[in-house]
Amino acid sequence: MADPQITSPSNPRIKQLVGLRRRRAREESGSTLVEGTEELALALEAGVRPQVVLHCPELMHAAGPPVVERARSAGAEVVQLSRAAFEKAAYREGPDGVLALVPAPGTGLDDVELGADPLVLVCEGVEKPGNLGAMLRTADAAGVDLVVAADPVTDWGNPNVVRASKGTVFSVPVATATAEQTWPWLRRHGVRVVATTPDTDTLHTAADLAGGLAVAVGTEKHGLSEAALAAADTRVRIPMSGRVNSLNVATSAAIVVYEALRQRT
Repeated sequence: MADPQITSPSNPRIKQLVGLRRRRAREESGSTLVEGTEELALALEAGVRPQVVLHCPELMHAAGPPVVERARSAGAEVVQLSRAAFEKAAYREGPDGVLALVPAPGTGLDDVELGADPLVLVCEGVEKPGNLGAMLRTADAAGVDLVVAADPVTDWGNPNVVRASKGTVFSVPVATATAEQTWPWLRRHGVRVVATTPDTDTLHTAADLAGGLAVAVGTEKHGLSEAALAAADTRVRIPMSGRVNSLNVATSAAIVVYEALRQRT
């Protein structure tokens, strides 16, 4: 049987999808959008069960139809869109004809179970979805056990976070909490906190980063808060020889996370 079709960009279902660009709509519905064949494939591999998959044959590449069929097999409703309707629903330029409605990623800390000697990444107040997405890709590559958004400015379900992460927001355990909740929670679980800051003499390569550890990075403009620095067991800096005294937050996170990984192997 042929998939149901939507041809009009003003269809109510298209308007609902467009509405999910707003954080309030995502939080109220508990859903978000995954756009792109590669991103949806990774989400499916991570066990995500899409509610609806929308596809536009005119825009799809060869890899698209098999991913749509995998989503159908996982129980998703499949709807075909006209090019005009799809481009209205899509949130990025140059869409590849695959878009899915999925449960929003993320949980609270109370629902997280950590194993022995976990490696955690804490992002305090990070604003830009692109930076969160880049850190998720690092976390996925390095085998980080948990990424926490502390006092987040955006949410894990932001479509631009999903896009920047290449879908790894679904493969890496992610949680949201206030900073006030985060530091005591880590301490109760025996996880030491290492704060990244230029205001210390200890290089990241000189610090003990083995064992249960949380690498903490702060806002793009101001870095970690005073409360976060006070809660840290260790403060580390990355050596720099140029005129600026800090790196991009996602770059800093990657450098320290991989040093922690090196010390574990």
